[in-house]
Parts: sequence; structure tokens; C-alpha cells
Amino acid sequence: MFIYSFKASTIKFFAVVCVALATLITLIAFIPVAAVDDSVGASGKVDIDYSGIKTNEDRIKFLGQFGWVVKPEAVESIEVTIPAEFDKIFTAYNEIQKRQGLDLSKYKKKNVQRYTYEITNYEGYDGTVYANILVYRNKVIGGDVCSADVKGFMHGFES
Repeated sequence: MFIYSFKASTIKFFAVVCVALATLITLIAFIPVAAVDDSVGASGKVDIDYSGIKTNEDRIKFLGQFGWVVKPEAVESIEVTIPAEFDKIFTAYNEIQKRQGLDLSKYKKKNVQRYTYEITNYEGYDGTVYANILVYRNKVIGGDVCSADVKGFMHGFES
């Protein structure tokens, strides 16, 4: 036979723990749960899938993640080589890539595929607008949205 004895401080401790647990359970039961969107990451931005780019449909779907609607066929599909040394222009282009979470410096001397699509829903510009996608081993490693005009614009995938 075992006999347990409790001091007043032990009873107070367990009482405080029980009250805390009861409060926590009550809060959990009555606080509404916010709807969770799986496409939104920890930063509050929509998570973009850069991998699994094998077909024309995959590339169109990739651009659709940014809200772009493009013509169904690529205007151009060409193999390009990322230069071993970046000149001033390519350094500026890589800065656009870095702002969108990509970095072409990892792919120096690599042959990559560049696909160019004509965007049909670019608002605020009357000229022709293209989306360029750089793909290496079924993964988008870079790209841009640009106007066809020489004095036009160029920016990352997001408008």
C-alpha cells in the first residue's frame, strides 16, 4: 500500500496547470480558424512552381501563374548559352532575375532553351509584348516580360 501526501504548494501548482489547460482548450474551441490557401507561402506571396516544365502546355501554365495569357504556340524556341562572364547588359538582366528569386550566375556556360510567347492581356500598352522563359533541365531558371519596341520596357514575370 502506498500513501501519498500533498503539500499546499503542490495542490496550488496542479490547480494552476488545470486552469491554464482549461483556458487553452476553451480558446482553441472558440477562436475561428482562418481558411488556408496552399498556394500562399510564408512570405504572403503566391508560391510559384518553377519545375516540371517539359511541354508547351507546362510553359503556358507557368506564365498563367503570373496572370499572363499567351498565344498557344511559342513565337520562338531557341537554344542559348549563358555566358561565362557577364557583361554590363547581362549583369543588369541578371538583376531582374535576382529580384524574382532567380540567379543566372549558377548556369554560366550552360546551354539553355529560351521560349518566347506573345502576351495577349498586357494592360496599359498597345504594342506587342513578349514573355521569355529560360529553361534548363525542365526547370525555369530565368525570364522576362518585354515589349517589342526598342525604346520599350523589360521586367520580371510579375507585372
